[in-house]
Amino acid sequence: MVHRRVRGGKFKIKYVEKPCPVELGQEIDVTIIDLAPNGDGRLNVRGFSILVPKAKPRDSVKVRIVSVNEKYAVGHVIS
Repeated sequence: MVHRRVRGGKFKIKYVEKPCPVELGQEIDVTIIDLAPNGDGRLNVRGFSILVPKAKPRDSVKVRIVSVNEKYAVGHVIS
């Protein structure tokens, strides 16, 4: 996020897009931190949320990324 002063002393906020830290098909070893509102397990990788169906908090699992969106990714447990 970048702040820039504009006319009248106000600030305009320009959002700078960050690259996604995970890629489609990537396999990562993770620990689930909590539950998402829909009941899926959720974790963060460098501020990027990953949802894992059928996972519980404090599970240490290996996850394969199957879908990547602008704000979150979806992964499936492989072991």
